[in-house]
Amino acid sequence: MQTSGKRFLPGFGLTLGSSLFYVCLILLLPLSALVVQLSDMTWQQYWAVISYPQVVAAYKVTLLAALVASLFNAVFGMLLAWILTRYRFPGRLFLDGLVDLPFALPTAVAGLTLATLFATSGWYGQYLHQFDIKVVNTWLGIAVAMAFTSIPFVVRTVQPVLEELGPEYEEAAQTLGATRWQTFRRVVLPEVSPALIAGTVLSFTRSLGEFGAIIFIAGNIAWQTEVVSLMIFSQLQQFDYPAASAIASVILAVSLFLLFTVNVIQSRFGKRLGGH
Repeated sequence: MQTSGKRFLPGFGLTLGSSLFYVCLILLLPLSALVVQLSDMTWQQYWAVISYPQVVAAYKVTLLAALVASLFNAVFGMLLAWILTRYRFPGRLFLDGLVDLPFALPTAVAGLTLATLFATSGWYGQYLHQFDIKVVNTWLGIAVAMAFTSIPFVVRTVQPVLEELGPEYEEAAQTLGATRWQTFRRVVLPEVSPALIAGTVLSFTRSLGEFGAIIFIAGNIAWQTEVVSLMIFSQLQQFDYPAASAIASVILAVSLFLLFTVNVIQSRFGKRLGGH
């Protein structure tokens, strides 16, 4: 194994050991606690929990809202990243900073703000109410909360790729007679696709576990707006830790599968994250 001649960190053994210790402490320990809770259940008990009709309904609501939110973020996250990298206008840096606001803002504050804005008497809700569109206490409100908290994943994965690509490729394609749509479809999109897919999947997996923003806007109505994170919280309030772990394990499995798929896509088409 070759190492760079100039080392800024201690030797390989120490850095590897520190990294493994960090992984075990931050990642494997919580996962092992989940496995310990699941070990107290038989397969029949486990299946009875995750196949319970109310739990299945929560899975459906969660997956549907997360899918809608991630598709929305894929479109508008790509558009926002394009605006930030291709145009210069007053307030661009301020808009660029606002993209990270969902990361800095407590999710409970985000949920309370969204619930206020989209209530029937709120700034947005009063206009939507005229078209008989209700957001609060519906699955649409859940999707809105998920989209708000996870859109930075799309913008921040696509933005470095667009910055690396540069406008000269688009100008060259248009010089050769390509239309703007052909330039985007044949020049930009193939380069951006791995990052766009990665950001969309990260947005989806992040939405699956959203709790703080949803609790204020969903209403936690059983069979209608009850998401998995709220159901897990309810089980924990009842001190039913094995049931909560069983419900969480399904979402964890879905998230790990999707993240593994993203890594495979990045390995196959070339890593685009971070502007490499």
